[in-house]
Order: sequence, then C-alpha cells, then structure tokens
Amino acid sequence: MRKLAVLSASLLMLQAQAGLAQEPQEAPEPSAEQRPEAAMSGSAAGADRSGPERRFTGADLFDLAIAADPQISPDGRYIAYVRRSNDIMSDRAVSTIWLIDTRTGEEVPVAGRGGDAFAPRWSPDGDRLAYASTEGGSPQLWVRWMEGGEAVRLTGLPTSPSNITWSPDGRSIAYTMLVKQDGPKLGAAPTDKPEGAEWAEPLEVHDLLTYRADGQGYIEPGFEKVFVVPATGGAPRQLTFGRYHDGGPLSWSPDGGTLYFGANRNADWQTDPLEGEIYALDVATGGLTRLTDRDGPDGSPLSSPDGKLIAYLGFDDALRAYENTNLYVMNRDGSGRRNLTADWDFSAASIAWDADGRGIYVQYDERGETKVARVGLDGSVKEVIGGLSGGGFDRPYTGGSFSVAADDSIAFTGGTPTRPAEVQIARGGKARMLTDLNRSLREVKALGEVRKITAASSHDGLEIDGWLTLPPGYVEGQRVPLILEIHGGPFSAYGPHFSTDNQLYAAAGYAVLSANPRGSTSYGEAFANQIDKAYPGNDYFDLMSIVDRAIALGIADPDALFVTGGSGGGVLTSWIVGKTRRFKAAATQKPVINWTTQALTADGPAFFGRYWLGAQPWEDHETYWRLSPLSLVGNVETPTLVVVGSEDYRTPVSESEQYYTALRLRGVPTALVKVPGASHGGIAARPSQSAAKASAILAWFARYREGWERPATTAD
Repeated sequence: MRKLAVLSASLLMLQAQAGLAQEPQEAPEPSAEQRPEAAMSGSAAGADRSGPERRFTGADLFDLAIAADPQISPDGRYIAYVRRSNDIMSDRAVSTIWLIDTRTGEEVPVAGRGGDAFAPRWSPDGDRLAYASTEGGSPQLWVRWMEGGEAVRLTGLPTSPSNITWSPDGRSIAYTMLVKQDGPKLGAAPTDKPEGAEWAEPLEVHDLLTYRADGQGYIEPGFEKVFVVPATGGAPRQLTFGRYHDGGPLSWSPDGGTLYFGANRNADWQTDPLEGEIYALDVATGGLTRLTDRDGPDGSPLSSPDGKLIAYLGFDDALRAYENTNLYVMNRDGSGRRNLTADWDFSAASIAWDADGRGIYVQYDERGETKVARVGLDGSVKEVIGGLSGGGFDRPYTGGSFSVAADDSIAFTGGTPTRPAEVQIARGGKARMLTDLNRSLREVKALGEVRKITAASSHDGLEIDGWLTLPPGYVEGQRVPLILEIHGGPFSAYGPHFSTDNQLYAAAGYAVLSANPRGSTSYGEAFANQIDKAYPGNDYFDLMSIVDRAIALGIADPDALFVTGGSGGGVLTSWIVGKTRRFKAAATQKPVINWTTQALTADGPAFFGRYWLGAQPWEDHETYWRLSPLSLVGNVETPTLVVVGSEDYRTPVSESEQYYTALRLRGVPTALVKVPGASHGGIAARPSQSAAKASAILAWFARYREGWERPATTAD
C-alpha cells in the first residue's frame, strides 16, 4: 500500500497538511501566462474602510505564508527553504524556494517563478542546489549552480521525483519515482464502433486491496522505484525492479557504491501495511541485500559519516493501534542491531547524524511541543532545541522540520501560538529567527492569546493538557462561550502553535479549547495506547474534565458550550453528542460513524480492523457496533452540523452521509456541508474553502446559541 505504511500508524491524521506539503497540492497548476510572478495576497487590492480591520477574518487567510523544509548548506552559511504563500488569484498555496544568508539575514528567491518549487537539497560541497519544480508543466528535477545562479532542468519524467539525494562525490542524484504499468483488463467493449459515435468511457477494473488513496484518488497502476541520474544531466538509470514499492528516504554510503532504502518486498505487501525492511542496493550491479528481518516497519536508513553504521527507525509490530518509533543503529552489513531509545518514552521522527559520527539528531514531540534531541551511540539523550512548529495552518498540530550543517548548526521551522512557522537557526544552544513572513499581518491584527491549562480526568485522574485561545482583548474574569475543538489522528497532538481556525473562532468571541485526551501522542506509549481497541471510550471523560476546568477558571460560560473536531475529532464529536446534552450545538467534521463501513471502504482496509478493532467486521460485529458513534444516534438531541470533503477517501463521504441521514430521520437539526474537490487531508488546503468552512461552523453555532428543544409533536 504505497504511501500508507507510515510508522506512526495514525491513519486518521491529516497527512498532507498545507504547511508541510512538499509536492504540489490538488488544485490545477496555472500556466506560465496565467501565473503571477508572486503570490497575490488578499490585501493587495486594498479596501475602502475608514481604518484597518483589527479582527482576524477569513480574508486574512490569503495573506498568510509559512516556512517549510529548511535545508542548511554543509558549511552553515546559507539556508534554502520552501515558502508557501496563499495566492488569492488561484486560491491555493504557492511553493517557492528562498535562500537566506545566515550571517546577514539577507533573503533572495531561488526558484518558483514559473511553477511550484519544493524539496531543495544541497550538493555535498554546497556549490549546487537540487530541487523539484513544476516550471514548464509536470514536476521535474532541477539543479541550480549557486555561484552563477544558472538553473538547469535535468529530467523529463512522466511522474514526480521524490526523495532527492546527492551522491557523496556530487556527480549523481538518486530519487524515487512511480513507474506506471498497465492496469488489469477484463473483457472488452464491442469493436465495431461507428465513425463519429460517442460511446461511454471504458470499464474501470481494479484489483488492488487499496485501490484509492486520500489526496491521490484512484491509484494509478505502477510501483515506486529507485533511479539515479547524472548531476549534470543525461539519461536516468532505473536501479530497482519488481512488483513492490521501493520508497525513501534514500541514503548513500560514503564511497558512493551503495544506496540504502526501506521497502516491503514481501508477497503479502498489500495485506501487511506496516511491514518494512532495510535494503542495501549495489549501485553498479543492482544487487539487493536485505539488512533487517523483524516483524515491523524498518525504514529511513541513514549511513554514518564513516560508513560503518546505519541508523534507522522502526518498531516491533505488536498489532496495537500505536507504537513509539525507536531509533536503531546497525553495522553496514546488518549485524549488531541496537535500539538506542528503548528507555526513552517518545517517538523518534526525522534523523540526522552529527558530523563526528558519535550521535544522531532526532525530532520528537513532548507534551504537545516539537523538539530536537541528540542521541549518543551509548543511548544518552540530550535536548538540543525546542519550539519547532509547522504542522499546518488550520489547527494547532505539532510539526516542523530541521537539518544540520557540518558545524552542528541546526536550521529549523518554528513559530509561536500567534505566529506561523518561520525559519530559525540554532548555534551553541541559542536560536535566532531569520524570517518574518507575516509581519504586515502581525502589525495590524489583534490575535487571541493562548494559555495552557491542565485537568485531572474524572475517569482515573490522568493529567490532561489543553490550550485555550482567548478572544482578542479578553478581560480577566469575563465568561465567554467555549468551543471544544478536538484533534484528529487520534494518534497526534495539539500544542501551543498557530491555528487559523482557532483565531477565527476567537475573533468571533469564543474561547477555543484544544486538548490532548488519552490516545494523544507525545505523552508516552502507555498514554497513547489507553485507547487501543477502545476508541472512542474513556477519552470522552478526559475532554469533559478539561471543559470543566475551563469553566472553573472563570473563562468558559457553562451555558454556552459548543463542540467540533475533524477526523478523529469528528469521531469524538459524534460520540460526545450521543453521551451528553450539555453542548448547545456541534459540528462533526469528516467523522467515522460506522466502523464496519469505515473498515471496508476507507483507504486503509488492511489496517483499521486488524490494528484498531482487533478483528474484521464479520469476526466481531458487536465490538464494531459498540464503538461506532452511529450506535448512539438515538440519544442525540444536539443540533449537529456534518462537514466532509467531497473526495475524502480516508473517512469516506458515506460516513458523513450516514450520520446526516440518521439525524434527519430522528428529527435532530442538521445540515450536510460538502467541500467540493477536497480530500480528507486537503479539506483546508484552499484558503477560500478553509475560511468558508470555519464561517459555516460559526453560523451553525450562532443559530443554536440558545440551544434547541424538540417539539413535542416530533418526539419519537
């Protein structure tokens, strides 16, 4: 299942968040003639008001920009990064690459005038920058010579290159790419089609277990393979073959003779979604050697500077809903495997060797905040930097990215609760912000303050974190209406990060509570697995307890409570209104309503039943029904809006439609809002739709601000 065998095992999570995406979004690419030289902001045309609008509004989404994928040059002098700016003319995020001088702070554009540009990667000596760009049409591999500023397109590929990786001598670039194949065929239409006749499209035939994927649509037949191309141009050479997906990231051995990658090359790759092993590929001969052999997802191999060790990420597959991803090292032949983080109760993400080869930098989340630590080969762990962010625009997810120079300088993306991610650099333990992408917005807009609160769960006393976004100008002691906004995943986390949804709600006078109930990541493996085979469940009590805490603090009005959430948060929203009537109104976004239909129609059919429910629907239908919010719909008396993207394949549209229909049949106030063309992960990718969705939710809450009582004539 290409793209789905993720180590985090969190299939309800937004996996293509606008702030982090490094490949073009689903919106059609404008031609060079149509495309502006720079993204046009919402304020570019001006306004005829008597003064500036101090509130944060939906129109302000077009003025936002965010930094992603910062790549520091080997000598630490420059940082190339992706700037994603919302363009009002195309209603989409435009990706460009910019270069920062870390000494002076001077910024210059590098790529993106004629098409999206993304995935910048430095050559080993820092004299060239490889990247992908859609300039001229489809995504291709480009190289820019930094001294002269000339950029050359290296490839003419049929599909987008990914996992761009320079060889140690700078003479070659490896990448992965989908190699298309003919799809399955069964029979044929008649052959005697009259000239000029207009017949229907031919039949579609699918034979993959996962035949469609969120954000991708119906999967094009083919397999991802490893290629190499000369860095000065020439014909690419395919290095791997076979009916398996060979994915990235890729890593070269220091001598340039071997490429390491992770893949599931077993015959049952479709039905074993988390399996993966590390392979060593002989670049000259194409010979493959498998270096790992355990039951679990081993991936992200990275050769040490001297080539003697390989670091990688993975875990033992225990068929649980969540596992911490551990950091391992092994000898280059696969022997001597060691878990460096066995006693560290956090999940390792991106990794980078330090220059001396005695430690590995690793990204991780702790209590809703993203950090980087250095893990020594002896297993010692030392936090290096904190404050990373970049999980997207609409909601305050953890996230961000980093890279390391030869002198151990670290470039990373980080912001604040009222500031989207910027490029920062850390040297000697001190961080410095290098960009100010939203200065004009920050100078005008009054944004809501964000405060952390905690509560003991009424279920068992478990400590639950949450962040309150207050209305701008909030007066201490004033009670205001509260929106409980629940994160997706459910194996993910909120934190003190910028969120357009929360700021839009706050500007409308609401306090917004973003909480991390049990099941959230960044609190250890045991905390996350509190919901293993029991979701939704006791996380309900966690959420009610932290709402009670917001009331006890004198901030939330107990008579003006509202609830919303997307994906996993949609699951819990639908569960909550089936359990209590304390909320005046609700908006469930892209929820799972019926686990049986979810397990058999979503884009992770090999995953949901086996890992989250512990059985297939026909094996344990009672558990499937007991954990389905649809089982509680007979209790619902809360006006509930249902929101979903029209091309959602993660929690398919039919889930939302079932719930809407059930509420209508029961006479509960409801409406179905579909976001045209939007996938699960891309429901907020288009600025106009993101603003409209938030506006629709606010309008629904305003409609039922005083609540609703069922007329006696419509009682069941």
